[in-house]
Amino acid sequence: MKISINRLKDFILLDQSSEEIASLLTGSGLEVEGIERFESIKGGLEGIVIGEVLTCERHPNADKLSVTTVDIGTEVVPIVCGAPNVAAGQKVVVATEGCMLYPSSGEPFQIKKAKIRGEVSKGMICAEDEIGFGESHAGIMVLDTDLPNGSSAADYFKVEKSDVLEIGLTPNRADAASHLGVARDLRALLNKEICLPSVDRFKVDHTQLSIPVSVENAEDCPRYSGLTISNIKVGPSPAWLQNYLKALDLEPINNIVDITNFILHDLGQPLHAFDAEQISGGKIHVKKLAKDSKFITLDDKERKLSGEELMICDENGGLCIAGIFGGKGSGVSDTTTKIFLESAYFSPDIIRKGSQFHGLKTDASFRFERGTDPNMPIYALKRAALLIQELAGGEISSEIIDIYPNPVADFEIDVLYKHVDRLIGKHIPKDQVKSILKGLEIDVINEKEDGFTAIVKPYRVDVTRESDVIEEILRIYGFENVALSENLNADFLAEHPVKDLNKLQYRLSEVLSGLGYFEIITNSLTKPTYVEKSAHLKSEDNVVILNKLSEDLGVMRQSLLFTGLEVLAHNINRRQKDLKLFEFGSVYFKQVEGYREEKRLSLFLTGEKTAESWLEPSKDVQFPDLFAVVELILEKLNIDNATVEIVHSAPFDYALQLNLGTKILGTVGMLDTSVSKLAEVKQPVLFTELNWDLLCKKSKGLKKYQEISKFPEVRRDLSLVIDKKVTFDEVKKVALKAGGKLLQRVGVFDVYQGNKIEAGKKAYALSFYLQDLENTLTDKIIDKTMSRLIQSFENETGAFIRK
Repeated sequence: MKISINRLKDFILLDQSSEEIASLLTGSGLEVEGIERFESIKGGLEGIVIGEVLTCERHPNADKLSVTTVDIGTEVVPIVCGAPNVAAGQKVVVATEGCMLYPSSGEPFQIKKAKIRGEVSKGMICAEDEIGFGESHAGIMVLDTDLPNGSSAADYFKVEKSDVLEIGLTPNRADAASHLGVARDLRALLNKEICLPSVDRFKVDHTQLSIPVSVENAEDCPRYSGLTISNIKVGPSPAWLQNYLKALDLEPINNIVDITNFILHDLGQPLHAFDAEQISGGKIHVKKLAKDSKFITLDDKERKLSGEELMICDENGGLCIAGIFGGKGSGVSDTTTKIFLESAYFSPDIIRKGSQFHGLKTDASFRFERGTDPNMPIYALKRAALLIQELAGGEISSEIIDIYPNPVADFEIDVLYKHVDRLIGKHIPKDQVKSILKGLEIDVINEKEDGFTAIVKPYRVDVTRESDVIEEILRIYGFENVALSENLNADFLAEHPVKDLNKLQYRLSEVLSGLGYFEIITNSLTKPTYVEKSAHLKSEDNVVILNKLSEDLGVMRQSLLFTGLEVLAHNINRRQKDLKLFEFGSVYFKQVEGYREEKRLSLFLTGEKTAESWLEPSKDVQFPDLFAVVELILEKLNIDNATVEIVHSAPFDYALQLNLGTKILGTVGMLDTSVSKLAEVKQPVLFTELNWDLLCKKSKGLKKYQEISKFPEVRRDLSLVIDKKVTFDEVKKVALKAGGKLLQRVGVFDVYQGNKIEAGKKAYALSFYLQDLENTLTDKIIDKTMSRLIQSFENETGAFIRK
């Protein structure tokens, strides 16, 4: 979170340096991770002055150059200029010798004394783009000013400079997610007053544009406020507002949207402006829409609603996902003349669920899902309305709507002084305790000899218990003011087992060896031609050996695939065609800066599954043979949250990709014959390459076994007809979620696709194994569990249960 020091000084009188302010905030729990310098023009125009061209003559050795003399206040300097519009008598912008220029495009450069075609030049007369002020390069800037020669160009162009704090905001400090919130902490730390801008000038001009509002559920939306403003003019924001947003790494859009962003970062209250003429029926409804309803957001994406997110709607449907993201059709545009301005307090839970479902993280949702101030919407609304009138004109054309049926109460917390002293570890005088709380806007009532009742405003969502109040006292009092005891000790609250990665690898090697796999160790150096002829590897990622012994050992490998295939080829050429191999090895990649090394685990399976015998015919290995081994690896490493998806990409003919969260664990599949033939392997090969580093990171250690339960296991079967696109993995997830701890495992013993069921469908015959590890299952519990499974399959996968 970024906080501008200049803006903080508008709220509270600060004499301290930026470094001192950062130290104060960090000591009180708002950790300042860095201080950046913002300049409205990069470089701050340091060393650039206003000058006057005294003489201008054609360059004797160049037709398109002029030789000038320029008065820069401290001296008159010669400057060779290539601009066609330079002339004597002009007031110009001069970059003096030694200064750095930061042009609008291109790299920065320093002005040095030079000879240009034989003429000395000690400076540069600048165009707009050369100082980063604009994009024009048509000619030098000619100024209309009475400023004396040598005056700072930064003063002329009103360059704004400010230090910006980067604060690592912890999730509990939602109250500090604004300039006002940070100023509140500084008020308590420095014992100074905060000055909030007055909204006394706010008045309703007329009520000709009234938009009624209805709220379906006050629990989801405890407070909803709004008003309308008409006859506005949408356009660019003034420089001060654009600079405010740019300092916070925000892109200015237009004066209306910029004001809502300004209020959000200033006061911590998100606002949303709707184009009033796009509100169908002239009414606002705050409610939920049906599941799978379609809604197009401002980023031009069509989204399906979950049915649980809160929506701002008109008579035709959704206008905005409440507190998260606006809709495309109702946003403010260049032609907007009337707006409905929303200021609300939404339930943090409803915003968090909607944000997670849609994968949308916005500045508004960041604050709403942590908890905003329910007492701020009206003040923020008035403040925004006055700014809009100031910057975009317009008339306030409705009374303020404020739907607030159940006001959020302050927290009342009883505090004992002895607990303050015990938890802090030091006696703090009662008067100092009350002074600290007063600075934090925490009122003290019911004072007694041994304690008091603290009244905490609801915007402090993290202060709800006695220990929270004591923590507030301590962070303002200062952790550094509590002396350490001479005798220190510590206790472990929980075990923190250290993973032995070598042990994990050794144990897994034992498992694979027990399954008949042989371990191989291959050379990290390989042929560059493998990468050149492979669609899934990139030549630019090659780590090239400078002192290579041969072209066949010219690069470091990017995959364990080809060195493993060479081992297969060597054995197959010696009539050993039935092979099971595995390798733990490193792969290497060149990056923009430096190199990257990763450890992988590869498995190769080829030939016949069983040797030829009079008992049964020989059988070639199949995809499930290798995938079963991969599943066993995940089970041994105690990883139970991997997901799979079908992929059709090199180097495989067909494959399944395994994912752990958003990261790819690896791919299991049948190699494309063209890839195998690069290493002269001409028989089908099943292959997988797993990210061993990710496996170790996500592993919960080797799986521990427990005593077999003495209570019997029960099996129940179901036949499901589902869409072909629904995978068994999806069905299994639904089953494990619905079955709870009673469902031990799910199996599929038959799959049917044919003309006896509907086109585009398939039938799964599933087995469910139920077991209670502590009691014998009853028919009632079994039937209840199976009913829950059936209902979940029908609702979440659209399955039809065959009787």
